[in-house]
Amino acid sequence: MPRTLIRKNPSNFKTLPLHVEATAEGLVYQSIGMPLNFAQTQQRRRAIQLPDKQRFVVELANLGVSVRLTLHWQHRDYWVLVRQRRQDRGDVVLKLISGYVPAQELNLPLHTAVQEVAEECLLETPEGWLSGRFHETWLPAPYASALHYREDLAFVLAPQSGAARPVHCANLMLLERPRAYVHLPTASLQLIYDMRLQVPKEAKKLSLFHVDERLEGDQLVARLNRKRPDLYLMPVQDGQPQAELYTLKKDELVPASTRGVHLAESFALQEGWVVADERIRWKDWVKQQGLVERKATPATHLQRFGDKARALLERARTSLQK
Repeated sequence: MPRTLIRKNPSNFKTLPLHVEATAEGLVYQSIGMPLNFAQTQQRRRAIQLPDKQRFVVELANLGVSVRLTLHWQHRDYWVLVRQRRQDRGDVVLKLISGYVPAQELNLPLHTAVQEVAEECLLETPEGWLSGRFHETWLPAPYASALHYREDLAFVLAPQSGAARPVHCANLMLLERPRAYVHLPTASLQLIYDMRLQVPKEAKKLSLFHVDERLEGDQLVARLNRKRPDLYLMPVQDGQPQAELYTLKKDELVPASTRGVHLAESFALQEGWVVADERIRWKDWVKQQGLVERKATPATHLQRFGDKARALLERARTSLQK
């Protein structure tokens, strides 16, 4: 049975609409108007049109943030996707870790992005749940009142190289260079940060779970459902995603079906600064990326041994070169 972790009052959340100016060289956003609560923001998220996808001036409902998280575990890389039933759009998609940016963090959306990782991506070992660090800063432990977090072990979250075109909040350039796009169906500006999560090698029997808040009546409720981990791993090889999906339970990759799967709009085609689609079918995304879908198969013990051996050889080679 799902376990309730926290309950929140959604009226405590406030954000601000945006004024956005875009050119082929960069994008600038700044807040306008009065703070809006969650319900008021939803009312403003109505479809818009932009005839020029490179150059425009527009007012948008809100700022959203996502994290393209690369999990490094047992010498391999995986993109992290989470399953979400989107109540405002009436669909179910696999998406990046994401959330709304509150009014007080519009000039520092990186802070929101890091917190979303702590809230949505949970790493469990038999001894407890893992806390995390971003550089030298400890991430919040949002469910500490309901879950036991380990004090002796933590994962490390770090930024990766960002997008080529700069994004400014008023006069301040976002140094981490997130990818930006205007999502036409929801009249929102979306930022995607590229980050890497390093799992400590001491973390044994690791399981991964996604926890997301859902609006139930007049409360936002976060629940943990062990029967539906809702967090998926997509293997990445030489920087390129592979058309496979897994869940992770006690150090075992469990193949997940891709039948009928849709990915959120961040995987859809972006033209200039604009994404026009609500979602994209898995099969269409695989074709768009030029990938070949293979039946997902978990790594064998022999393959994992080979990965470790190659990592040891690489470290030895690096030491000799020094």
